[in-house]
Amino acid sequence: MAEAALTDLPTEKDARYGVLRREIAAVIAGEANVTARYATAASLLSHAFAPRFFWCGFYVVDADKPRELVVGPYQGTLGCLRIPFGKGVCGAVAASGETLIVPDVDAFPGHIPCDSRSKSEIVVPVRDRAGRIAAVLDVDSVDLAAFDETDQAGLEAICRDLLTID
Repeated sequence: MAEAALTDLPTEKDARYGVLRREIAAVIAGEANVTARYATAASLLSHAFAPRFFWCGFYVVDADKPRELVVGPYQGTLGCLRIPFGKGVCGAVAASGETLIVPDVDAFPGHIPCDSRSKSEIVVPVRDRAGRIAAVLDVDSVDLAAFDETDQAGLEAICRDLLTID
């Protein structure tokens, strides 16, 4: 099912996000395991937006250390294993609960360079049903200013669905 959708994606970015949102929702419907849901989203997003999405994945709030993110399902090169809340782009989003678009990661104070080839980044919070931060979706690009408001709207919609679709 997912493979077929990836061959027929629209070229317009907002339409592509709409198709992916429906595809991800269809694949994860009925799947209770959060890791499976995140892995599905990371895989479909990464492939649909390659090569612009150089790294795409989730950092999950650690149940044993609730002020730390631990790497979860992702597509791409080696990621950072742990990120404290408030540190780097992912930690800033975990602390604030607000999406961040960073056009140049080298200009972001405290950026954590998990892979020095990353030049821009978007990080979106993922909330559980109670509204708490459960994870963040991190997407990196080797291009400067690779992300915009269309990416933000599309990724936020997908992240809203990840823990609410039954």
